[in-house]
Order: sequence, then structure tokens, then C-alpha cells
Amino acid sequence: MTGMKIRNMEEFASVSGISRPTLSKFFNDPNSVRASTRKRIEAALERYDYQPNLYAVNQNRRLTKNIGVVVPYLADPFFAKIARTIEEHIIETGFRPVLLGSHGSPSMEIANLENLRSLKPAGVLLAPLGRASDHAKIEAFCQDVPTVLFDANIDGIGEAFVGSNNDQSIRLIVDYLCRTGEPPCLFEMRSPTNPNAFKRRNAYIAAMNKLGHSPNLIQVEGQGWEFEEIGFREGLRLLRDRNLPTSTILCSNDRLAIGLLSAAFETGLRVGIGEGCNLRVAGHDDHPFSKYTCPTLTTISQDYESIAKKSAAVLLERIEAEETADSRQETLFDGRLIIRSSA
Repeated sequence: MTGMKIRNMEEFASVSGISRPTLSKFFNDPNSVRASTRKRIEAALERYDYQPNLYAVNQNRRLTKNIGVVVPYLADPFFAKIARTIEEHIIETGFRPVLLGSHGSPSMEIANLENLRSLKPAGVLLAPLGRASDHAKIEAFCQDVPTVLFDANIDGIGEAFVGSNNDQSIRLIVDYLCRTGEPPCLFEMRSPTNPNAFKRRNAYIAAMNKLGHSPNLIQVEGQGWEFEEIGFREGLRLLRDRNLPTSTILCSNDRLAIGLLSAAFETGLRVGIGEGCNLRVAGHDDHPFSKYTCPTLTTISQDYESIAKKSAAVLLERIEAEETADSRQETLFDGRLIIRSSA
């Protein structure tokens, strides 16, 4: 491969196995990287035909103390809460968080990343839309800017991923619901945008099969992030038919469950565990409003604090690192069962 023509720094980073931020540091000041790293870069320069555009390097990599935080929907209290927790940890380390919401829009998600690029951030924490995201453009951004994904994973993209252990949490709540009443059906969107929904679907099927019960999927139509509206509208249609396979409904997330609780009230069905109750309803996430629904919602609490702290810590490690990690790091935190009045 000696003499192979390299067109840009992205290609040189790929063939040399050295991160672009480290290469930029070297080209700005060779003494700013470790001696062992400097030798690796010098050996790669001898092996490959690459001459960096030093003016572009100098202009593009004047890093600030800004760290971007991008979430799918800032109006969602779930994301507002986790983003606020991440902000606190970033501020404690001396960096400045720049918080942006994508409004559930793939084009807005990319616009947010490009706006951050113009700020020359030290790094970015990204909770991607997931299936609807423009994976190629996000991957290209991650090659230029140290980026850690949280909440929703896109395989192979970014320095690392930090999120919840959906297999563990769904298994936990399915086991509880089966022990305390009829086995649950799963109320979900047929084509969800967030990859967590697919993980929870698969985890539900596996948990039911392991316990010797037949999985029952209730897949409803709906697009976007207006989950309460979808849960209410489709819940009304479902409950008015009175043709449920079970009296226990596990919703893929708390926002769908909140809409379903409203639909149950509208149709005269009583939700809960007391005498005269017709349904049990449970959710997932421990949405900030779930403790104020009527009845209060049984759910799984995600470990917001650990996810936020670990995401920030991993990103800061990658910002300070002078070499690419051997492999993409993934960290999952277990959920905790929150038993309330709805189930």
C-alpha cells in the first residue's frame, strides 16, 4: 500500500488507525501528542502519499470549550430531564453545554449537528432519532467531531453508546405483571422511529416465551413523537371494541400509556388493582408525569443519573485521548421497577 494516494484527513485517519482530532493536534504542533503517537503518525506519513492542508487544519480544529447536546424533542419532559442532568455534569467539568432539540425531524437533526460544527465544539452528546436519522450524514459528522450517542443507539456510529438495558427492564416488568395477574399484551406503534421500541418488542416476546406465555402484540398506527395523542386515539378504538386478548396492557413507553389511560377513562373502563377494576396498565421510562396520572402509572425507571454521568465522562475521555479506542464502547444500565396504582 506504499504510495497510496490519500485525498483528505478522513481517509488518512481511516488507514492509519489514528483519530482525526489526534492528527489535527499533531499537524498543529507535533509536540502536543505523545512520542509513541508521533512515531506512528510519522510512519504513516512515510507509508502513504498524504500532504495535509495546514491552513484548513488550523482553521477547522481551533476547539472551544463547547460541548453540544442534541436530543430528539426538547418539549418531551423525559428528554428535558436527562438533558438537564447531562448539562449539570458538563458544567462541573468546566465545559459549556450547547443544548439543541431536533423536533422529531431528521433534517433538523442534521442542521443541529452542522450548526454545532460551526461552533467548533470539543465534542457532542447525541440522542439520535434512530431509524429516521440520516445515518450517513451522522457518521460523517462523527468522523470529524468526537461524539457519544446516548438513549438510542445506531450501530457502529460514534465513539461510544450509553443507554438503558431494555432486555433487563422489559424482562423485569413482564415477570412482575405475570406474577400478579394476567400476562400482558404489548401496546406499541407498528413502525416506531426510536430503536428502543424495537428492542423492547423483541425483549417482550423473549420474556413471554421464557415464562411459557404466548406473546400478544397490539400494534397501532401512528407517526412522529405525539405519543400521548396516538395512545389516546388508538386506545379509544381498541377499548371500544372490548376485544382485548388480556386485561393487562404493557405499553412500549409511558407517553403511550398516558394516552391509553385517558382513553380508558373516556370509555368508562376502570384501571387499577382494586375491586371493580377492568384493566391493568403499565409503561416504561418513569416519565416525569407518570407519578401524577390517574391512577398513578406502574413503570420502569431508567437510570437517568448514571446514563448522563457516564455519557459525559466517556466523551471527555475521548476528547482528551490521543489515539482511537480499540473498539466502540457500549454501556447499558439496568432499569428499576416502580410499582404504582395502575398495575
